[in-house]
Amino acid sequence: MLKIFSENLVNNNSALLEKQSQKLKQKSPKYKVLLHNDPVNSMEYVTTTLREVVPQLSEQDAISIMLEAHNSGVGLVIVCDLEPAEFYSESLKAKGLTSSIEKED
Repeated sequence: MLKIFSENLVNNNSALLEKQSQKLKQKSPKYKVLLHNDPVNSMEYVTTTLREVVPQLSEQDAISIMLEAHNSGVGLVIVCDLEPAEFYSESLKAKGLTSSIEKED
C-alpha cells in the first residue's frame, strides 16, 4: 500500500512539475532583436557594433547578421527575453543603427 501511495505521489509531482514548467514557458515570451538595413554606416562599423552590443556574437555571426540586413532589409540579431531585447535594441540605436524588437511567434 505504501509503495502504491509513493508511486502515485511521484507521478503526481512529476505531472505537476511539467504543468508548472509549461506555464513558465508561456509566461515569458521571447523577443527578436532585429537590425534594419543601414545605407549610411560601413559594413565594418555595423559588424563591430553588433559585437560590442551583443558580446556573445562571434565575428562570423555579426558578419552574417549584417549581410542578412544588407541583402534582405532586416537581420535577426538575437532572440531573448523582453528586458535584454530592449537593451540590445536601444544600444544599437544609440550607436546609430536602426533596430526594433518584435515578439517571437
